[in-house]
Amino acid sequence: MKKIKNVLMGAAAAVAVLCACQQQAPKDPNLTVSGLNPTDFDTTYVDADTLKGEKPVALYTLKNANGMEVCITNFGGRIVSIMVPDKDGNLQDVVLGFDKAEKYFPQNNASDFGAAIGRYANRIAQGKITIEGEEIQLPQNNFGHCLHGGPTGWQYQVYDANQVDDKTLELTIVSPDGDNNFPGELTAKVTYTLTDDNAIDIQYEASTSKQTVINMTNHSYFNLSGDPNNSVAEEILMVNADNYTPTDTTYMTTGEIRPVEGTVFDFREARTLGTNFGEEDAEIAAAGGGYDHNWCLNTKGNKDEVAVRLSDPRSGIVLEVYTDEPGIQVYTGNFLDGSAVGKKGIAYKKQAAICLETQKYPDSPNKYNLEGWEGSNPWLNPGETYTSFCRFKFSVEK
Repeated sequence: MKKIKNVLMGAAAAVAVLCACQQQAPKDPNLTVSGLNPTDFDTTYVDADTLKGEKPVALYTLKNANGMEVCITNFGGRIVSIMVPDKDGNLQDVVLGFDKAEKYFPQNNASDFGAAIGRYANRIAQGKITIEGEEIQLPQNNFGHCLHGGPTGWQYQVYDANQVDDKTLELTIVSPDGDNNFPGELTAKVTYTLTDDNAIDIQYEASTSKQTVINMTNHSYFNLSGDPNNSVAEEILMVNADNYTPTDTTYMTTGEIRPVEGTVFDFREARTLGTNFGEEDAEIAAAGGGYDHNWCLNTKGNKDEVAVRLSDPRSGIVLEVYTDEPGIQVYTGNFLDGSAVGKKGIAYKKQAAICLETQKYPDSPNKYNLEGWEGSNPWLNPGETYTSFCRFKFSVEK
C-alpha cells in the first residue's frame, strides 16, 4: 500500500510540475498579444477581376503604455484585432476578423470586417449620381444600389502603409478617375492613432482632381464581451440622437427624417440593445430582425461630445464613439450566418457583433438638399480637402 501511495504521489507531483511548466511557458514572441502571426499577413494581393495591382500586404501593430494593442492590415485598411482590458484586468479582443490576410480577400470571404470604407460608405440609390447635369451610373451591388463604393471598393484594395511610430499608422490610397465609375482621381489618407487613454483616433483626409462624392468610415464589428460566441443583444446601447432616417425594404433611406420618440429606435436613454429584436416592427423585420439604420446625431459635428455609448455587462468593457460627422449607422450583424469562420476558429453567427459607422446620411448625393439633410453634404471639389474624424474610446465599468 505504501508503494502504491508513493507512486500516486509521484504521479501527482509530475502532473503539478507539468501544469506549472505549461502555465509558465513563455508566449511565442513572434505572435501579437491577440495571438496573430504577422507572417500570416505577409503576402501580396492581385485583383481577381483585372489581374492588376499586385501590392504587398502586411500586419501592423500599435501599442500604448497601458498594454492595449491594435492590429491593422493595409489590405482594406482593416482593423484586425483590438485588445482592451476587461473589469478583471484581462485583455479581451473586441472585434471580429480573420487570422490570415488571404481570408480577407473577396474570393475567400466577401466581408467588410474592420475596413476603412471608400469611396462612399453606405448606399447610393440605384447607384446614380448627377454631376454638372450628367447622370453617372455606379455599380449596383446591393438591392440595385451602390454599397460601400461598389464591388471593388477600398475594403478590397491595398493601402500604402507608413508606420510613423508605435502608436500611429498612416494608410494612403490613390483611387484613379473612374474607379468603380466614380469621377476624379482621388488621393485619400487614413491615420490610426492609439492614445494612452485607450482610444483609437481615426482621421480621414482626401483630395480630388474632379468634382466627386466621398463618405469614409470604419466598419469594425464590435463584441465587447470578448467572445463572439455571445450575442450582442445583451449589450447596453445609448445613441445621442432625437431622429433617424427611415428605410424601405431595400435598406434605402426614404428621404424622411423621423423622431425616435415612441419607436424602437429610441436609445437616448441607455437600454439593452436586443430589447426589440424579433418584434413585429416593419423596419426591424426588413433589416433582418435587428438594426441597420442611420441615426441623426445631436452632436452636430462636435467631436468632443459622446455620440454613442456601448457597454457589455459581462466584461464591463465600455466603448464611446465621438465624431464630427452628422450621422452614424448602427448595424447589428443581422446577416451573419455562421459561414464566416474567424479568429480562434469561431463561426460568426447572427448578431455576433455591432457596427458603429460614422458617416454622412445614406444616399446624401441625391438627398443632401432635402430639409434636415443640409449638414450631410457629400461633395468634394478640386482644391478642397475632405476631412472626417472618429474616436473609439474604451474604458471599464465594474
